[in-house]
Amino acid sequence: MPLIIAIVLLSALRYFEVGPFAELSWWWIIGLFGVAFAWFEFGERMLGLDKRKAHEELERARKERVTKTFKK
Repeated sequence: MPLIIAIVLLSALRYFEVGPFAELSWWWIIGLFGVAFAWFEFGERMLGLDKRKAHEELERARKERVTKTFKK
């Protein structure tokens, strides 16, 4: 997520030509987009982070269901 925030911030600073970012090449920003794409497409899968998030979500939903069922 910090990478996405950095990309958006750099894009805005470059677009509005703020300070030293006015001379920044668009290729640096496009390169960051490529790095972000590679991370979210391949890096998270290789480290299993995408599955962990899905399992945590399913576990949270299961706990809510159990609590709701036995609370009655």
